[in-house]
Amino acid sequence: MTFSIRPLYLAALLLVTGSAEAQAPVQFKTNPDNNTVLWEVSGKGLATPSYLLGTFHLLCKEDVHFSDALKQAVMNASAVYMELDMDDITTILGGLNMMQMKNGKKLKDLFTAEEYKRVESFFKDSLKTSLGFYQGTKPMMLTSLIYPKLMECKTVSGVEQQLAKLAKENKKELLGLETLAFQAAVFDSIPYEAQAVELLKTIDSLQRSKRFFDSMVGAYKNQDMAAMERMMNDKDYGMEDKQDMMLDNRNRNWVGQLKTIMHKGPVFVAVGAGHLPGQAGLIALLRKEGYVVRPLENK
Repeated sequence: MTFSIRPLYLAALLLVTGSAEAQAPVQFKTNPDNNTVLWEVSGKGLATPSYLLGTFHLLCKEDVHFSDALKQAVMNASAVYMELDMDDITTILGGLNMMQMKNGKKLKDLFTAEEYKRVESFFKDSLKTSLGFYQGTKPMMLTSLIYPKLMECKTVSGVEQQLAKLAKENKKELLGLETLAFQAAVFDSIPYEAQAVELLKTIDSLQRSKRFFDSMVGAYKNQDMAAMERMMNDKDYGMEDKQDMMLDNRNRNWVGQLKTIMHKGPVFVAVGAGHLPGQAGLIALLRKEGYVVRPLENK
């Protein structure tokens, strides 16, 4: 998910033209610092390297660019793994069910009358839609609807959508590290009341939220891993109380899978960039397992 900072970046919003088959092989260069979202995983008996990419779920379409090195890494892989199998139609259709709260819970149950009126007015005046249509929708998902309206572009996309297109152009199988049911369970572990607080907070401090989001986009475009990690730990917009369930536990689960997957053949793994840095991030966990994780130049 997005690098994952707040619930809004957890909604996967699904530019590459031409096939990479005609390109000459690219010589991978080590990035002089760690400021890259593209990494090579080798060592520990791997016959050929695998690759790790940090993605961002919500970008202006014109900001999604793939370097020659990234395209070559996809070509070198036998399969492309994302958080979810984006080639499975049930993933897309099942997402509609994932948006709904359980046990008949309604938005009006989560707010005071005055708070609900503020949310209702915002959706009517700013998003030009009726909140009544979303009565059973998880507040986390409603938060994710706000930010595309604040982005200064007409077409919103995401790295995963374009990466899936590139994989298909190069006839690479698309697979997922998690099922939709698992992700739904993770999201449901965050109380709806807490999600409602986040939604109201976003609405009440919209310009501040926009500035923070713009800063995150800038950090991602600059591939500034240190800045991404700092934002994840921001006390106002971080996710300290949710980090175990949203990041750390999932990272450990993915590394457990990759220890088997990578030894069957080279793979290209693309997950939210927030999963990469930090002591409990994928880079550190893979190194702890004995793999060599090398930052690649990605321009």
